[in-house]
Amino acid sequence: MKTQTLGRTGREVGVVGLGCWQLGGDWGTVVEDDALATLRGAAEAGVTFFDTADVYGDGRSEQLLGRFLADGAPEGTVVATKMGRRADPHEPAAYTLEAFRAWNDRSRRNLGVDTLDLVQLHCPPTPVYSSDAVYDALDTLVEEQRIKAYGVSVETVAEGLTAVARAGVASVQIILNPLRLKPVTEFLPAAAAAGVGVVVRVPLASGLLSGRYDESTTFGADDHRTYNRDGSAFDIGETFAGVPFPVGVEAARRLKAVAGDVPLAAFSLRWIVEQAGVSVVIPGARNAEQARGNAAAADLPAPTAEQSAAVRAVYDELVAEHVHDRW
Repeated sequence: MKTQTLGRTGREVGVVGLGCWQLGGDWGTVVEDDALATLRGAAEAGVTFFDTADVYGDGRSEQLLGRFLADGAPEGTVVATKMGRRADPHEPAAYTLEAFRAWNDRSRRNLGVDTLDLVQLHCPPTPVYSSDAVYDALDTLVEEQRIKAYGVSVETVAEGLTAVARAGVASVQIILNPLRLKPVTEFLPAAAAAGVGVVVRVPLASGLLSGRYDESTTFGADDHRTYNRDGSAFDIGETFAGVPFPVGVEAARRLKAVAGDVPLAAFSLRWIVEQAGVSVVIPGARNAEQARGNAAAADLPAPTAEQSAAVRAVYDELVAEHVHDRW
């Protein structure tokens, strides 16, 4: 698989990684054997970057990755986790060095490592991105060899632009896909100029860009695609990339025609990889077959100019009014 340098971490990672949110159980249960097979299948397909968080399944996702590491993950594997969403209440004052150390200790235990490869602030309240004290605390974690590098996960382009101005920020994780185009012109150039890596999450818009859903599709009660459609659990932009479900279904139909003979999910991942400034995209997978299929998208031909223009047209005509100004 083609690799890119992940910003200021200096680490080389495959351009398609694996997002491990679903292994925690927030998309319906994934049994342990299937989860471990998914991790191994991804690695065998060339995936070297695995993204998790301390709140995914209350630590279950990290623990499964810890098993994967202990069982002999390939050399060069990079595991990124996140912290901050355990704060209660979730407010800027909770982002202290003391809290960071406690959250860090828990993640290191879950993953079975002394030093974490990359820790990202997990979509904190907006003022946190501008706090000198927060970045000083993160620098302290590096000095204490608790973490090798740190980054942030953001909801909005504005938050991302604030973060890339900080010298210690190695990477920014942001939502980007054919239904969320604002970062292409308003964020990626700034990140590239700053030498900051870009991790792309929600690349398939919670499955909308699989092209398998229609207006009648339903999801389990324990699936965020059911319980977070109104944004009552967390930022609504994390579910279907913030696009109203019927609008997303229609947009996916049109994009499926744009993709032609290539499956829409694979086309979407390859389109993301082609965007200048993207370091790695992290689709999720619930089994090894899905993980291998996602990884294979990296080897597809790049979208043509006509296809890229058609992606923009679908966005402008159907989607932009719902997401562009909000995120």
